[in-house]
Amino acid sequence: MKASNDEPTPGAIYLVELCSGERRPWRYFGPPGAENPRWQDVETACEFGEASVLYVWKIIRRLD
Repeated sequence: MKASNDEPTPGAIYLVELCSGERRPWRYFGPPGAENPRWQDVETACEFGEASVLYVWKIIRRLD
């Protein structure tokens, strides 16, 4: 993400697309600008840092 207004909003849920084409709802915990921002897979309730994600993914859109 390049500009601060491109940063996800803490607490918001985003639809993300994995490199496999699968789409999943993830909640962003932030904090913005952190070295390893935290996320939660809404369907499984698993929490993780961006650095631990081993596949390519992108934000499609905000869901809430």
